[in-house]
Amino acid sequence: MKRRNFLASLAAFSLFGSEAWAAKKQKTSASKASSKPSSGKAKASKGGKPGKPGKAGKAGKSKGSNRGRVAHEVVQEPRPRAPVAHTADDPVTETPPQGTSASRLPPVKAAEPPSEWRAYEITTTVALKPSKGLIKLWLPLPLNQDTLFQRTLSHTWSGNPDNASMRRLPDGNLEILHAEWLGVNEPTLQIKTTVTTADRHFDVTKRTVAPEREDILRRNLQASQLVPNDGLAHQVGERIVGRIKDPVAQAKAVYDWVIDNTIYDPNLPGCGTGDVRKQLIQGQYGGRSADINGLFVAICRAIGIPARCVYGLRVGPSRLFRNLGLTSDDASRGQHVRAEFYVPGYSWIPVDPSDVRRAISLEVLSDRDSKLQALRKVLFGVWEMNWIAFNVGSDVTLPGKSGTLPFMLLPQLDTLEGRRNGTDPEGFPLQYQGAPRRRGLSLNSANRRSHHPPGFQSACIHQGRPGERFLSGRYAACR
Repeated sequence: MKRRNFLASLAAFSLFGSEAWAAKKQKTSASKASSKPSSGKAKASKGGKPGKPGKAGKAGKSKGSNRGRVAHEVVQEPRPRAPVAHTADDPVTETPPQGTSASRLPPVKAAEPPSEWRAYEITTTVALKPSKGLIKLWLPLPLNQDTLFQRTLSHTWSGNPDNASMRRLPDGNLEILHAEWLGVNEPTLQIKTTVTTADRHFDVTKRTVAPEREDILRRNLQASQLVPNDGLAHQVGERIVGRIKDPVAQAKAVYDWVIDNTIYDPNLPGCGTGDVRKQLIQGQYGGRSADINGLFVAICRAIGIPARCVYGLRVGPSRLFRNLGLTSDDASRGQHVRAEFYVPGYSWIPVDPSDVRRAISLEVLSDRDSKLQALRKVLFGVWEMNWIAFNVGSDVTLPGKSGTLPFMLLPQLDTLEGRRNGTDPEGFPLQYQGAPRRRGLSLNSANRRSHHPPGFQSACIHQGRPGERFLSGRYAACR
């Protein structure tokens, strides 16, 4: 009896199981017939025999029976990853990456001016040799725009030029004194400029600075005569930034790369040639401040970050390292170029990788020296203002002079004997006399109207004939 009941139960179970399997198989066949074939991206299973399931992916498997099932595996093509590094034609300022320091800007607030200012009176005296014919002189002057780190208070000049005038280009591109002599036995000119400076600091917690004008940003993304913004510069920039998206972090990576891969050459005249294109072609990076900081500017522009060189002159000793300021009363070789880059919300951020390389070269610092590591951190975002900015212009065309200059930092002289500049000691010897006195200066409207603000520092720069001594009377006038 028990065997009979067992066989009856088994027959009933087989009947219901076969009916369920037939219905399931019919449903699968109907769904297969109604589905549309995909365009080469859905592949059918190789299993066609009942009882042997095809080799489907994990998505086609289930915990139940897979006999007779036809599985479809959809292979999705990976989306192309957008490049991290921008270009000069697609800058960070126009399409900022989401979630970075260039996006989601807070409301704009007025910047707080510094409380501690130092003032310098720069006296430049030109005493030229007699020359037949027309003599033309172009002398760079300190930045004419008021900034949070420098303000020019006054200019006064005297001498015997037949024509003298101050020429100015907008947006801090250039300010010069242009003078001409014709048939003068002893051409002379003296100009006094009073400038106040305050140390410049970048605060990463303050992103409330008003945006810069678009035409200025576009100008500082373009290539110049010696500073490219594509080709090799872009290839180097892409390798440096890698997957870094934040523009401040990208600029920091470029800053570190420039320090690690350049060499400072103190034997070059002036501040270097600034020929970045030649550096990239030869694969040998370095030089002086115009070369090293120009390389930083070129790479930043190539990856879509507005950047520019700022040309100026050291006028005092440094609190960081002895060789980063004037070491004596001679400022004849005090020309120095710095750099800055732009990020929305932060505005222009100061950097100076050239001075890091200068300290390594002249102070004989090792790569693991704690002082060097501290200096690398400081000079990304800080300018010690023992230095005065002249201009930010490139490919400069001087009034009354044919051709263009890559930048204007040294005085230019045209005579019948030829053209000379400040790198020629026979044409433009420079002497600095007198150590400046350090005092704090609280700048206000009353002080700005005065010709000699209280607590000013005197930086007298004398230009004269070779071997001519700096007269004590002129030095007293500077004080």
